[in-house]
Amino acid sequence: MGRERTAGRASTVMHVRCAATVPEEVYRQVLEELAGLSPVVQALPPSAALVELKGAVPYYGVDARRLGEVLRVRTISRLGTDVRIGIGPSITVAATASAQILGPGGVLTIDPDHVTDWLGPLPVEDLHGIGPRQANALRDYGIHCVGLLASVPPATVQRLLGGRAGRLAADRARGIDPRPVTPRALPASATVRCSFPQHTLDGAAVRAALLDLVVQLGHLLRLRGQAARALTLSLRFAGGTSWDRTRRLPEPSAHEDDLRSLTYQLMDAAGLQRARLTGLVLKGEDLIGVGQVAQQISLDGAREDRLVAEAAIDRIRAKFGPGAIGPAATFRRAS
Repeated sequence: MGRERTAGRASTVMHVRCAATVPEEVYRQVLEELAGLSPVVQALPPSAALVELKGAVPYYGVDARRLGEVLRVRTISRLGTDVRIGIGPSITVAATASAQILGPGGVLTIDPDHVTDWLGPLPVEDLHGIGPRQANALRDYGIHCVGLLASVPPATVQRLLGGRAGRLAADRARGIDPRPVTPRALPASATVRCSFPQHTLDGAAVRAALLDLVVQLGHLLRLRGQAARALTLSLRFAGGTSWDRTRRLPEPSAHEDDLRSLTYQLMDAAGLQRARLTGLVLKGEDLIGVGQVAQQISLDGAREDRLVAEAAIDRIRAKFGPGAIGPAATFRRAS
């Protein structure tokens, strides 16, 4: 067992397991959290998912294990559920690792250089993709651990398990699994939120925090190649009460101009006067792929300039991190 040593050598595939009894709504919320880490998420209903971290590791400037720890903190604090996370250089290794974690949650990271050493002592049935019948067939021939399976000639494994199944089992016992993480069924919503360290009545601070959420949501949607058809704004008040309102956008969008305009309309509709706020939640609803959004010819030169600037800002964030650039007002944002 090993830890990744640098971002350049980091394991890239994350396998996430929720509790087997996780409600569907909570599972979908976990998928939203995963999509916040990486745009390459493969849902494995009803309670698991894969995430490709190859781009996320250099983007966030931390190693893969740290991203797993951040994900656990988010699912526990925001959703009230824990997850088991395996991270490795392939789907097989990551999924095998997540299944080795005892208890409700944890993170297990396997260094690419130590895959065969880590897999070797595991019972053969613990290798991801080996079913009970295959494990029994292997044990009948004295192959009781993954290391022994890796040492047997592939042709022999094929005779025991059948052509394709034997070939896959022999490869995966050696840590060979070229399958990519394939984006599938991205969540139908995207959520960003903030909390205030103290109950606040400060309208300027609330507006700055709201603008920051708009920026975060727009960036998340563009990163995922999606557009929102509706927005929901939720206000959390001292005493535990809340206010929620949903409105549809005139056209699906992931652009900050459009999201900001509707978000401010929602905020104005709340009619706040002396209410003490503890937090804000902004959710993009009824998402579609950007390829499904009709491209309108705009005669608004100022808007076109802002869209060009937005694309440039996205490139800066991709290179230097999400906090490298943004509206000046957002630097007053809540923690």
